[in-house]
Amino acid sequence: MKRIGIIGKVQHPSLMETIKALISWLNDRNLEAVIDNETASIIGETSTYNRSDVPDKSDMIIVLGGDGTLISVARLAEDKKIPILGVNFGNLGFLTAITLDELFPTLEKVIKGDYKTVERMMIDIKIIREGKEVGYYSALNDIVINRGALARIVELEIKVDGMYVSAYRADGMIISTPTGSTAYCLGAGGPIVYPSLDALVLAPICPHNLTNRPIVIPDDVVIEINLATKNEDVLATVDGQIGFSLSYRDSIIITKSSNTTSLIQSPQKNYYQILREKLKWGERIGLKENEDV
Repeated sequence: MKRIGIIGKVQHPSLMETIKALISWLNDRNLEAVIDNETASIIGETSTYNRSDVPDKSDMIIVLGGDGTLISVARLAEDKKIPILGVNFGNLGFLTAITLDELFPTLEKVIKGDYKTVERMMIDIKIIREGKEVGYYSALNDIVINRGALARIVELEIKVDGMYVSAYRADGMIISTPTGSTAYCLGAGGPIVYPSLDALVLAPICPHNLTNRPIVIPDDVVIEINLATKNEDVLATVDGQIGFSLSYRDSIIITKSSNTTSLIQSPQKNYYQILREKLKWGERIGLKENEDV
């Protein structure tokens, strides 16, 4: 590795010193730092690269931010097959699991080739209106179909591989990858799916019929969702970052993407450790100091 991309969460207050230290560390090892203009502005410099240029110019990318920043980079790099190292400057950090203290020791191993990656599934999303494709997106986490601020219950008809599943009346529907199972899907009562499993999750949001529970299905299917709600404000949101306004009888076609996101694994912790840390598993809640259970 010779060219290391750096993309930072621009709003984070303590990012300046980390970027400067990282550039200096790379320069000392004769490695080139590739920085986009937004990240460069944090340290008062300029760059000729837009953020979308960084994947083409880099052998790997270091993301300094939260999971949202990493997800946006994953979509930029989806067909480049380059590894991404996520360093947590956010809140939960399921994807950016490496801490700031672990950054340089981990990076030392990575540039020597002593690292492992995990390939995270992505999905392709097509929006069809009156027989024509009007939107195309890729997602690492999920696509969410839900009502706008003034809309009532959304009515959705769902098919899998052409087979009718059900008509849902709910606040919305989440179609999640295993990576996205610890995001919005988890909050909607969906299961945690191990990242390497070949599966997708359909999770209704506050369904009108309480027996409409989340369902896990194979990832090699074609999911078709038809909007059966008239005269309502309904949105399709990709990875919580891109929105598309839907119309009555629009169809959303979801398939597994041929592209994946390659994440560099933390050498300090495994997936179960991350779950324990982020979800506070095993902690005794509500007990005072020295209080017995």
